[in-house]
Amino acid sequence: MVTSDQRRRQLAREKYERQQKRRAEARKKSRQRAAVVGAVAAVVIATLVGLIVGGVFDKDKDPKDTAADPSASATPPEPKQSPSPEMAIDQKGKYTFALKTGAGDISFAMDAAKTPQTVNSFKSLADKGYFDNTKCHRLTSGGIFVLQCGDPEGTGRGGPGYTIPDENLDSLGKPNEQGQVVYPAGTVAMANTGQPGSGGSQFFLVYKDSPLTPTYTPFGRIDAAGMKVLEEIAKAGTVDGGQDGAPKNEVKIEKGTVTQN
Repeated sequence: MVTSDQRRRQLAREKYERQQKRRAEARKKSRQRAAVVGAVAAVVIATLVGLIVGGVFDKDKDPKDTAADPSASATPPEPKQSPSPEMAIDQKGKYTFALKTGAGDISFAMDAAKTPQTVNSFKSLADKGYFDNTKCHRLTSGGIFVLQCGDPEGTGRGGPGYTIPDENLDSLGKPNEQGQVVYPAGTVAMANTGQPGSGGSQFFLVYKDSPLTPTYTPFGRIDAAGMKVLEEIAKAGTVDGGQDGAPKNEVKIEKGTVTQN
């Protein structure tokens, strides 16, 4: 026969066992929740790392091939650290860059006394046939009015593998309150990434006065015949009818030649 004391001890033992069982189950559930949270956190971290490595959060990358504000920027890849060409021109001389294109011939004068590094680089590249069979990839008619050329890839991201210093930046006068100057119609200037000294081989031809920050080396002046060709290219617009895109009428540089006058 079970005494009352034995019964109390038995009930107390059963209560203790139930408490221990509940505590064990609670600890198990807690460990399971922690494991799930840890797994989710690991996935999130791995995803973030992948995005960062892939450049999704790279503020310096822009989905557009060129600058966006608007500007006349090029967006070349990192320079390959190729050496820039040695100085091989008459730094007091005047030169002509003649572009034979499928849309017509465009020539512009270059003054080496004002932009020796730029002229020297363009002559070196032209002598190697760098500009031959390349397309002018960008026509802009919103805010600025330019045709951009000089990228052998035709994407806005190509370059010669080196950069040249900015030159002649104060030649267009004092900037206005917006920090801009007018690049007059007929001007030829260097495109760049928006950073100082980042010009390569891309350049733009201005067919209508364009307000820009004075950060693009002006180095050439288009002749009258070339301006007529340029204006006809601009009149046709872009492929998609927008204000910034590939020219509707393809502009392919068949031959680019630099000669001293």
